[in-house]
Amino acid sequence: IQAIVHEAVLSAMHEFDAIGAAGLVLDANSGEVVAMVSLPDFDPNDPAAAAGDPGFNRVTKGVYEMGSTFKLFTAAMALDSGTVTLQSRYDASHPLQVARYTIRDYHAKNRWLSVPEIIVYSSNIGAAKMAVDVGTKAQQTYLGRFGLLTPTAIELPEIGAPLTPSPWREINTMTIAYGHGIAVSPLQLSSGVATLVNGGLYVRPTILKRDAAATVERTRALTQETSQQMRELMRLVVTNGTGRKANTAADGYAIGGKTGTAEKEKLQGRGYRKNAMISSFVGAFPIEDPRYVVLVMLDEPKGNKSTFNYATGGWVAAPAVAHIVRQMAPLLGMPPERNIQPADTGLLRQARA
Repeated sequence: IQAIVHEAVLSAMHEFDAIGAAGLVLDANSGEVVAMVSLPDFDPNDPAAAAGDPGFNRVTKGVYEMGSTFKLFTAAMALDSGTVTLQSRYDASHPLQVARYTIRDYHAKNRWLSVPEIIVYSSNIGAAKMAVDVGTKAQQTYLGRFGLLTPTAIELPEIGAPLTPSPWREINTMTIAYGHGIAVSPLQLSSGVATLVNGGLYVRPTILKRDAAATVERTRALTQETSQQMRELMRLVVTNGTGRKANTAADGYAIGGKTGTAEKEKLQGRGYRKNAMISSFVGAFPIEDPRYVVLVMLDEPKGNKSTFNYATGGWVAAPAVAHIVRQMAPLLGMPPERNIQPADTGLLRQARA
């Protein structure tokens, strides 16, 4: 599986001319890291080649603004706290003006959106308004439960500390809702998503093989009902939303997930670089009862003819995750399903009714 992930991530990095990339497969229930790839890498037989970027572990040491993948956490905390239901709606008709900041939607629908639509169509406006209703204190509490506010305690020396705002104002609550203004490692993100889909239990990730009979410490972060709702929303993203390129239903594997695209901060001064992005896709499969979380992240990818020059997560990272799932599932003794349960598109139809 390590070889499969390395090949898929390296191929995507070359295809989209990215300066770096990362890939991770995480056991959603035990927290075991099944595969971990950070590129560019080096030949261990030539230690001198590890100097600089090749020796930097993007999966555990690097911290990045992960963009719209964070909308999963926003929806989960809103649903779990009772702030919203799947039928709740928010006005995303116009950009949201907050002091000198303007929050816009990349895939603007210019209308009221339900909670499922906010996730499926990746609405920044809807996510920001939802987070305000959840409140800053509750947002911090839930992000802490998901392991996103403290360094991950994994058995490696190269651990990145998350970057969070101080002071944490309402505008930070709004931008964090869609993955801006907070930076975490790809390992943290994947572990948090595992919590969303495995029944709501946070499990500390590990690179050590865990004995099947051993007791694994788990901390409840969400109710099982909320976890089930999140699996349904993540499936809709892949069948009806921004993650369609990760759909492997035709191959007999049901993936759910979320795309993420975030502009990188300027090296000097304030603001972001328009054409320098972190593009990612994080998926879980089989989504009805997830066993694995798979993440692919590309650093500064460039769109090409095959993607109509788009370099967003749905175009450049989602296909790599689909490729990994198709290759690794048979090795894990997971045969293709003949009759995959269709996504509950009724959640979207109800919203438009």
